[in-house]
Amino acid sequence: MTASATAITSPSAPPRGRRPLPGFSLSLGLGMAWLGVVVLLPLAALAFKAAGLGAEGWLRAIQDERVQASLKLSFGAALVAAVLALLAGAVVAWVLVRYRFPGRRLLDALVDLPFALPTAVAGIALTAIYSQNGWVGRYLEPAGIKIAYAPAGIVIALVFIGLPFAVRTVQPVLEALGREQEEAAASLGASRLTTLRRVILPELLPALLTGFSLAFARGLGEYGSVIFIAGNLPYKTEIAPLLITIRLEEYDYNGAIAIAALLLAASFVCLLVINAIPQLFRHERRGGNR
Repeated sequence: MTASATAITSPSAPPRGRRPLPGFSLSLGLGMAWLGVVVLLPLAALAFKAAGLGAEGWLRAIQDERVQASLKLSFGAALVAAVLALLAGAVVAWVLVRYRFPGRRLLDALVDLPFALPTAVAGIALTAIYSQNGWVGRYLEPAGIKIAYAPAGIVIALVFIGLPFAVRTVQPVLEALGREQEEAAASLGASRLTTLRRVILPELLPALLTGFSLAFARGLGEYGSVIFIAGNLPYKTEIAPLLITIRLEEYDYNGAIAIAALLLAASFVCLLVINAIPQLFRHERRGGNR
């Protein structure tokens, strides 16, 4: 067989047919151009405007009591909701992976519903459920448990939109993990709690941290599903994204830019953490293997 025939029949040789996309350089240039126009350019403009405020402008905008109250509410509610979404998402992912039952595919599809459902629709539905005359609120309000138009309602809305992130980050790891390690631990006499703590959780920890970071970043900037159930009371249930809109309506552009830049910085930190988590655990495992 000649060299040319070997190159044609070799499975490692690239196909010579026309590719549906142009060459690498042109494809990379087009992709980066679209990314720059759609994503990087608006973010760069916000960063440039925020840098132009100066230290005095930043302090004046952030030290406002109303701004501080909204930031505390947004960060606190996003943190609590991310923890709850992580716990619930891990349980849902475990059920979907380890059990077979009627309606499993329907439950798996419902996990992605918050992705497809408009956030305003989700906010209206949650308000209708937990308001004073809602299906659930009519029983909670007489007992002194207020959900709608209270911080608790904001947390519930953020859990609703953050749950899919937790499920979809943990689910593939559980599927790849299998049951061999659990069966080996059980054969060595390990209890269920020991198996969960020493075998399963170390493998799931990177995915759990990633799901938490995604849910937190998503909840931090959530707007549509929160404003209906929050009540939007200044100093009480007013979130930071809503205050940005209010500042723009008041023509306080510097205040809006300062709040938006702070939320953007927090989101970037979450993204950096998400990207650093796999590298960190790979490094630790290599060090442990040595």
